[in-house]
Amino acid sequence: MELRDIEIFLVLAEELHFGRTAQRLHVSQARVSQAIKKQERRIGAELFTRTSRIVRLTEVGRQLRDDLQPVYAGLRESLERARLAARGITAQLRVSMMPFNLADLHPYWKAFRARYPSWGLQIRPVAFTDVFGQLRNGAMDVAVLWLPVEEPGFTVGPLFCTDSRILAVAADHRLAVLDAVPLELLADFPHATALGMPDYWEDSYLPFYTPRGRKIERITSAASDNADQLISHVGMGDIIHTFPGHVAKYWGMSNIRFVPLPDMPTINFALVWRTEAENDLIRALADTVRDLGVFRF
Repeated sequence: MELRDIEIFLVLAEELHFGRTAQRLHVSQARVSQAIKKQERRIGAELFTRTSRIVRLTEVGRQLRDDLQPVYAGLRESLERARLAARGITAQLRVSMMPFNLADLHPYWKAFRARYPSWGLQIRPVAFTDVFGQLRNGAMDVAVLWLPVEEPGFTVGPLFCTDSRILAVAADHRLAVLDAVPLELLADFPHATALGMPDYWEDSYLPFYTPRGRKIERITSAASDNADQLISHVGMGDIIHTFPGHVAKYWGMSNIRFVPLPDMPTINFALVWRTEAENDLIRALADTVRDLGVFRF
């Protein structure tokens, strides 16, 4: 089985949708179908049951997925290590970022790379869903997350950056004309929320209740883990949404107004990692952040 065919199978096993699989892998749906049919012919059994409405793994498909996932992950890691070794890089630190703006934080990455030229540093934005799961399963080594983080088995490292709070609304929204929005008014409009957030962590970003005890409405949306779609829904007037203040500087749009939220405390971000996964690379990044100090947007 070719590596690309394995990748197609595993992505389809996750998405359970031929169109999304093709889009994610930047191939045609025909290529996805051909790869799956070829694998099924070789194995002699169906891997998926398909109807016009649903795609599901068969029992054979589930077994193959479970067997292939660690093998595929190992192959990818081996290829990546070989690629890095060819560039003189002996190890790689993967950092996921919750803040939207990476540019202001470049001095930290530059300092780390200057201090440790034989270590690679990979910076990626983090999806809003299952943030802690990405650390637990080893997909990321360190995450920059808002505080507090009270998850068992996690270490909260140095404070990295801090920011004020703003509210994003459509330019023609009735809150757009205000110079500042009281927290109490947030209960009058729906907000988006992502699945899989611990309650205490979600409440620290946007309280569940106003100071007077009114519930702040949340709606779950497929856009909740995608920043571009999220701000698009704000622009269309479907929702309003709170953000760290720095997005106003780097995310200017004519159809969006960013209004200060003086009643909300500053939001603080820190390095977070799985305690048992701590190593020299993680400690080196933590030391670099401590040495450069807290960035204030």
